[in-house]
Amino acid sequence: MSKVEIPNKLTLNWLRKRYENKDLKPEEVMKEIIQRAKEDEDMNIWITPPRMEHIKPYLDNLTESNFKSLPLWGIPFAVKDNINVANVPTTAGCAEFSYTPKEHASVVERLVEAGAIPVGKTNLDQFATGLVGTRSPYGETHNSLRKELISGGSSSGSAVSVARGQAVFSLGTDTAGSGRVPAALNNLVGLKPSLGAWPTKGVVPACASLDCVTVFSHHLEDAYKVDTVARGFDTEDPWSRNLSIPQRKLPKKICLPKDPLPFYGPFAENYKKAWKEAVEKIKQLHIPIEYIDYAIFSEAAAVLYDGPFVAERWADLREFITDHPGAAFPVTEKVLRSGAQSKYDAASLFNAMHKLQALKRKAFNLLKDAVLVTPTAGGTWTRDQVRADPIKTNSDMGLYTNHCNLLDLCAVAVQAGEAGEDLPFGITFFASASDEGLIESAAEAFSHKKPVEKETTLVAVCGLHMRGFPLEEQMLEFGAAFIREDVTAEKYEFIKLPTEPSKPGLIKRKSGGKAIEIEIWEMPLSSFGAFAARIPAPLGIGKVELQDESEVPGFICEGYAAEDAEDISGAGSWRKVPLSI
Repeated sequence: MSKVEIPNKLTLNWLRKRYENKDLKPEEVMKEIIQRAKEDEDMNIWITPPRMEHIKPYLDNLTESNFKSLPLWGIPFAVKDNINVANVPTTAGCAEFSYTPKEHASVVERLVEAGAIPVGKTNLDQFATGLVGTRSPYGETHNSLRKELISGGSSSGSAVSVARGQAVFSLGTDTAGSGRVPAALNNLVGLKPSLGAWPTKGVVPACASLDCVTVFSHHLEDAYKVDTVARGFDTEDPWSRNLSIPQRKLPKKICLPKDPLPFYGPFAENYKKAWKEAVEKIKQLHIPIEYIDYAIFSEAAAVLYDGPFVAERWADLREFITDHPGAAFPVTEKVLRSGAQSKYDAASLFNAMHKLQALKRKAFNLLKDAVLVTPTAGGTWTRDQVRADPIKTNSDMGLYTNHCNLLDLCAVAVQAGEAGEDLPFGITFFASASDEGLIESAAEAFSHKKPVEKETTLVAVCGLHMRGFPLEEQMLEFGAAFIREDVTAEKYEFIKLPTEPSKPGLIKRKSGGKAIEIEIWEMPLSSFGAFAARIPAPLGIGKVELQDESEVPGFICEGYAAEDAEDISGAGSWRKVPLSI
């Protein structure tokens, strides 16, 4: 038996600390997850449920790896069953479609290399076509809080697996809202990076030009830690784009729809009230608000399902559907075949593309240095209601999500209170693909329910406080936000101090110094004093000169420490020092 009780909500930091203190072993966590999955079997969360025979090879690999060097060491995650995991069937929610890949999808491979453990494959709306979680021959996935309600889809099982404590995080996909709607309905965070930021190689396409891989988690911080691992250009993925880790900064304004928003379903009034309360919380952030005409976003959403883009789904799956009559879920086949209509010819596609390009430009101009905020969903439904009217109820669920990928936006869905008992309410922050850092900072400010402090200071960090290193969480604890990567003036000696763990020191020299890569963070002045007080000698806070000759407060080191330290100036960055974490 484990030394500690494993909580129902699994988070990355909690589990990492238990592993580091040797209070808990990964094998113990996996056994608990397998047991929880068995107890929730009637909720239809999994297609390939957690089993030790699939998990054990990954556990064995951990014994040969360094805990401190792998940011996701021993962290269990779930994978939507339209994303390949090596030697495990991929069904996309259709048994006749099933195949067993020999390789991981690119994004799974990156997570495994970082030490994470895929525990199973989750249920979904078949072929990722739906936002309700009921369109699967493997059963309707139940909502994690109220079994009579929908879970949201298409990434239904992925969301519920995290909500029910069977994974720390999970992978979903998002074409029109599938990585955000289930987050809203199951009290989670849902991060949808910009198109191409995470590779889609090894993912069964829904609409290949609009598909994203996404992450569900309990905390915003966990989602973005996964992002640092999953993000990056993939030369073998035709849809991949070279989009670097977002540089966090607060938006100059928040855009809200100026006209009253529509709500739907049996809890419409509850959702309407919860939205008003969320807007009041947004106002308390003290970021300027602009009320905008929401029409361009509604127009873009209509292009997805009321135009020729539905033919892209049919193009990918036409051969399978026609060769396997009756294999697809009835409502799924109806949706797919809608793309075969003769009106969706080449001319209609180009007309839609031109309209969409104009809308993209309008959205880009509107959201310059700004974020848009809407409800993630305008309501929810019982599973009985969706069964009775599968098309209309599903369409309503995408009211505030469908526009996102068409307009090349990024999005993060976070919780914003409750619309009723066991009825979470969520909002989504949107920004342009080039401004992903805006949604992270704005969502973080909202989630912490703290007004944005106007009095801040920049802080230059060069070692363990940088992103992805053990003391990054200390920066976040003191309310700091990452601003940018930078380089010092060519005046510094960079040393490796003989401490445990190793840490670097930055010493300014009159001559012979090097330029060292650093990060610039912004921290509230009210936190800065307490932060500086924690810094152990020979380190301290002083002025760091940057390559543009400006100076910012940052970590420096007393000169005497160089006598017993290794000179690592040649590396030019703590990230390039072997085994530096």
